Amino acid sequence: LYGRKFLTIDPKNTTQTCSNCGHILSGADKLTLADRQWTCPVCHKHHIRDYNAAINILNKGLAKQ
Repeated sequence: LYGRKFLTIDPKNTTQTCSNCGHILSGADKLTLADRQWTCPVCHKHHIRDYNAAINILNKGLAKQ
């Protein structure tokens, strides 16, 4: 109707993946629900959890087109 596509995206690891370098947190570095901000141990980019997840979901959707 509005010329838009609806895609479903698997949200797995979208909060745990650095949107800058792609590093996935694991082990002791893995985030808990209380962690709202974090810094990537590889590229040292500071992330706000929900904003980072939104970027990762957008990138997955654009790659899926």
